[in-house]
Amino acid sequence: MDPASLIIYMRLAVAAIMPPMTLLEITYQLQEPLTPQQLGHLGEFANTYGLRRFRVDEAKNHLSFEYDASRLKETQVMHVLRAAKIPVTGKIAAVVGSTTDPLPLEPAALTVSRES
Repeated sequence: MDPASLIIYMRLAVAAIMPPMTLLEITYQLQEPLTPQQLGHLGEFANTYGLRRFRVDEAKNHLSFEYDASRLKETQVMHVLRAAKIPVTGKIAAVVGSTTDPLPLEPAALTVSRES
């Protein structure tokens, strides 16, 4: 197999193994501030079940999660939070463009400088 065909074959094989993700962010109102133990529970399952990262806004008492919607439904995210005894009272309506930490739109790149 020539090198170009091999590259195409490898890309197709990886695509077949790694299905595309649909990342969404959801924000919940917390009933009360999180305890250190609850924060520990968040850290334990934040990268499982398709949950990717979380943010706690202590000033607003909000908890935001980024999750893979191709694997999880919103109700499953709530179930995981309740199982971890995270006191959420409800979902906060999303406001388009309101995040201060948007998902990157460009692919990651590393610039290398070859100075002598």
